[in-house]
Parts: sequence; C-alpha cells; structure tokens
Amino acid sequence: MLSGKVAVVTGSCGVLGGAMAIGLAKEGARVVITGRRQAECDRIALELVNSGYASMGIAADVTIETQVVALRDKVVKEWGSINILVNAAGGNVGRAVVQPAQSFFDMPMDALEEVMRLNLVGTVLTCKVMGPAMVQSQGSCIINLSSMAAERATISRVMGYSASKAAVENFTRCLAVEMCAKHGDSGIRVNALSPGFFIGDQNRSLLLNDDGTLTTRGETILNGTPMKRFGEPDELIGPLIWLCSDGAKFVTGASIPVDGGFSCFSGV
Repeated sequence: MLSGKVAVVTGSCGVLGGAMAIGLAKEGARVVITGRRQAECDRIALELVNSGYASMGIAADVTIETQVVALRDKVVKEWGSINILVNAAGGNVGRAVVQPAQSFFDMPMDALEEVMRLNLVGTVLTCKVMGPAMVQSQGSCIINLSSMAAERATISRVMGYSASKAAVENFTRCLAVEMCAKHGDSGIRVNALSPGFFIGDQNRSLLLNDDGTLTTRGETILNGTPMKRFGEPDELIGPLIWLCSDGAKFVTGASIPVDGGFSCFSGV
C-alpha cells in the first residue's frame, strides 16, 4: 500500500513510535528510525533490515533545529524524498507532574516549559524543517501524536502535558488549513492520532504495580474506558496506515481517537 514511500518516524525508539515504524515498513515504506541515541536507532533499523525491510537509523533531537535539518538532508540525499512524517517524539517530564501532596503552585515553570518544548516545539519544528521536502511529492502526509489529555481535563496532575498536547492538536488543524491554502492538491495532508491509554516506559509505574496488578490510577482509567483494557501498540498501526494511504486522501485536519471508547464515555 505504501510501497516506495519514505517515512520518517520521530520517537521511533519508543514503544508507540517503534510499533508504528514497524507497521509502515510492513506496508512497503522505507522507514527512517530516529531518536536521540544513534546506537538505539541503528539497532532498531538493523532489526527491520534483517527482517527484509528498508530502514536506516539517524539520531536527532527534535527540539534542536540543526539536528533536524541534518536529519532531513541525509534522508533526501540517501532516498531522494520524504513522503510521510510521523511525529511520535514526545512525552512528559517528571518535575511537571503535580504529586498528590503538591498543588499547581508547586510546579516549576522550567518543567512546564520543558514539556511544551518536547511536545509542541519538537512537533512544529520537525514539520517546518521537513515540510519543504515533502511538498515536492504528491500525496505527502504528516501524522502528529495527540493524546486523550488534549481534549478535556480528564487526566489529573499532568496539566503541562495536557496543555502541550492540546496545542499539538490545534497546530495540526492550523497546519492542515495552511497546507491546503498555500499548496493546494499537491500539498501535505496533516492529521493526528489521539491514543488513549497504552502501557509505555514513561507511564508503566503509574498504571501497574511491580507484580503487574493495576494501581489505583490504572483502575480509575479502565473504569473510564468502555473496552476495559489498555491499548496494544500495534492497534495504532491500522489507523496510521489508513491516514497515510489514498484511502484518506480527502482527510486532513482530523484527530482520530484510538482509545477503547474513553473519549465518548461520561462515566455514567
């Protein structure tokens, strides 16, 4: 379905980004694995190559423009184009989480700024740098990673993360309109995936005890999820492939929830 297309997946050394990178490779895309550590990028890219897929690893910090420019230039030099950009890099910062014994007034402003830089600035900067190469190819698309935290204040204690993801979702819509207005049919479609609750390295200890049982927070989340379970990383692949394919060629500015019904459940 995506044969010959070149896909750059930021944050692809993480659980969700890695799953999406594998999914794109299986659909025929040539996949660039990128994260902050070159050795980890190389390891994942080599696993894909050994499985028969086209991949290469290039380290880059999405908040540093010179590194993102170097990433773009190397991809274009090696593979000639960029057709798909998945902005999966992001996450939260521990110091920006309001602990149970704290209040909002205890949250350091530099921690909030770090979260905003990681999620919003990293996404905007990568789109800005990669975009000029992408508009050269018909049917290019950007997929940003939003979150259930973006839509409403349903997730307590992480207001910095929630605000940054809400900004990513708004940016997704704004950029979608801008691409259509300035580049027309040959422009870039821009959409977002909005995951519900998936177990990853950053949230594992918040949702699961050491013995694998649910924490109190994990129980609360599943009680608010109609499907009564956490998502599996590969469950993001189907919506991602659809958004990247011609099947979604009239879809732009959308945020697709992949959340087991969390976003539509009032709890009643």
